[in-house]
Amino acid sequence: MRTSTPAETAAPAGPHRTITGAVWTALALVYVVWGSTYLGIRIVVQTMPPFLSAGVRFITAALLLAAVVAWRYGPAALKATGTQLRSAALVGLLLILGGNGLVVLAETSVPSGLAALLVASVPVWLVVLRAGTGDRPPLRTLGGVLLGLAGLAVLTLPGLSGEVRLSGVLLVLAASVLWSLGSFSASKLTLPDNPFSASAYQMLAGGLGGIVVGLLRGEHRGLDPAAFSTASWLALGYLVLFGSLVGFTAYVWLLRAAPLSLVSTYAYVNPVVAVALGGLILDEALTWPIVLGGAVVVAGVGVIVSTERRP
Repeated sequence: MRTSTPAETAAPAGPHRTITGAVWTALALVYVVWGSTYLGIRIVVQTMPPFLSAGVRFITAALLLAAVVAWRYGPAALKATGTQLRSAALVGLLLILGGNGLVVLAETSVPSGLAALLVASVPVWLVVLRAGTGDRPPLRTLGGVLLGLAGLAVLTLPGLSGEVRLSGVLLVLAASVLWSLGSFSASKLTLPDNPFSASAYQMLAGGLGGIVVGLLRGEHRGLDPAAFSTASWLALGYLVLFGSLVGFTAYVWLLRAAPLSLVSTYAYVNPVVAVALGGLILDEALTWPIVLGGAVVVAGVGVIVSTERRP
């Protein structure tokens, strides 16, 4: 799952932007990198404990990002008030510990492609949260929500039929709701002015939370780093450098350089990339509920995104 969305739900439409080669390059990075993180997570948890590995990933990424911010913008860019830090910590716990952490735990038993398709429902839950706070989305958006929920119902069939563990499917659904709540809260709370600093604090809070939960779950007992596979180490490094840094940096740059209607297409391209990579590299089966339910969810998200991004 991707790292943070400090400006995702609040960025203005802005003036017309020229779509340059750099924009397409950055967009391709977001498509492939964020879509591949589900595969990376699946490989990591084959030999590493879920919450401890996720905690290490995000703490490392937070420190690296903070160093980049201090080098690029000066140490003053990392300054934040107590209120801003508390808000960033809350959003980080919802996004990183709740949203990403539960996905990591679920992928110990759920195929990466299925997890990505379930997470693709985040725009659906965001609309539900908005409606619950008094906002009235357009009828077309509500139609997209109903379509997305129908797709989710189909995607749960592998768990109900015993093809995968139902507990894992429910964990991913809970993760999607928590990620949506974190994204929604990020648009309402006072966060650090620099979006990269905000992301660093969010990842740090979420990463520390992951370490605490991992210790409480006893993941450290009998832990033998020598038993971690080379593939898991490489996947963890990939998640730190590319999933948490390159992908997010490209996304933030795109928010300023490209039309939001184009940037937001990641929401229904990422799961397609994840399913393709899971099938090609891990030989994950493409059952009819995954294909049909995934197509319906992606279609519902497409309706929501296309409606919400209209001027």
